[in-house]
Amino acid sequence: MNLDLTGKRAVVCGSTQGIGLASARELALLGAHVTLLARHREKLEQAVASLPTAKSQRHNFIQADFAFPNEVKSRMHDFMSNHTVHILVNNTGGPPPGTALDAQPEDFLKAFSAHLICNQLITQAVVPGMKKETFGRIINIISTSVKIPLRNLGVSNTTRGAVASWAKTLSLELGPFGITVNNVLPGATMTGRLETLIRNNAERLGKTFDEAKQEMEKEIPAGRISEAHEVAAAVAFLASPAAGYINGINLPVDGGRTGSL
Repeated sequence: MNLDLTGKRAVVCGSTQGIGLASARELALLGAHVTLLARHREKLEQAVASLPTAKSQRHNFIQADFAFPNEVKSRMHDFMSNHTVHILVNNTGGPPPGTALDAQPEDFLKAFSAHLICNQLITQAVVPGMKKETFGRIINIISTSVKIPLRNLGVSNTTRGAVASWAKTLSLELGPFGITVNNVLPGATMTGRLETLIRNNAERLGKTFDEAKQEMEKEIPAGRISEAHEVAAAVAFLASPAAGYINGINLPVDGGRTGSL
């Protein structure tokens, strides 16, 4: 099985922590040069320094805030003037919890901007180079909510579904150029965001954090919450040459929790 990414350049968004950083590390372990994209310079510098370099890779970063799409577009344009990107991992933190009915229009607009619009701008920047190389991997880290909406995540469910449909459409458009577009759907993964969601559920239900966490684990056939590197392993595989004929899929990495085919 060919998992070698030596000589390939990957851009990983939201990559100073959690699944994004874990994905960057897995791609580096396979030999890729990795560019991290996030908003905090100090965290970016620390994350870049932590990436494996066993194959003499040159890792770097782009500082940009997904709250400002024009900034993301400008920074990507500058970066692409000197680089070719073979792998793009679209990833950013999810919207705050809450019901869809209680959400304000600006909540949806903010979420669509940070997720769908920024994904679009970054993808537009990298695709010309992928076409020239006849090799491209676009991997979107979304959520199992694109299969079954999750309670009390109204804005997130709506936005994630839109991203999944966007990605499927792109997979049809880009497949002829050797570019695949796939979505990885994490279930319960122990990240800062999940800790926040568990804490909110605990407060809403009048339970302790541990009680709320145990209730979540009971819904998972694997009986536990995953670690970020387990989701990252799926990202790295889809980025590899071995996954060249996998295109347009939604891949749950959830321990079997999602109750649909």
